[in-house]
Amino acid sequence: MREAEGMGAQRAGTMEEDGYWRILDGLAATSTIVIDRPKGTSHPRYPDSIYPVDYGYLRDTASMDGSGIDVWVGTGLCGIDAIICVADLVKGDSEIKILIDCTKEEKRLIFGVHNETENMKGVLVCRKPPRS
Repeated sequence: MREAEGMGAQRAGTMEEDGYWRILDGLAATSTIVIDRPKGTSHPRYPDSIYPVDYGYLRDTASMDGSGIDVWVGTGLCGIDAIICVADLVKGDSEIKILIDCTKEEKRLIFGVHNETENMKGVLVCRKPPRS
């Protein structure tokens, strides 16, 4: 692997990822979480799609689609220990959604929501080591 320009002695493939998670922790700690789609409610455009976990956004932040950073908020006590990266052919976009306090089962449900059709797929990325 070649050294990235401007990276000094760090190699692109060996950089620590802890800084990324600390930034997400900081964003969540300094933002108001707005739950606009509570667990059990249906999607506004797709009424057959039910939210299995509270879903919302971080107020006063911006995501790739121009609105607030999307969050899934579960019932655990683990803080931010995962994100889901989603590509959507219907919307023609991709997004990163933060998972906050989600249990293992809630993560499984969220993964399912983002992989139930051929038009949208998601990849779950977990923080290592996982937070307890």
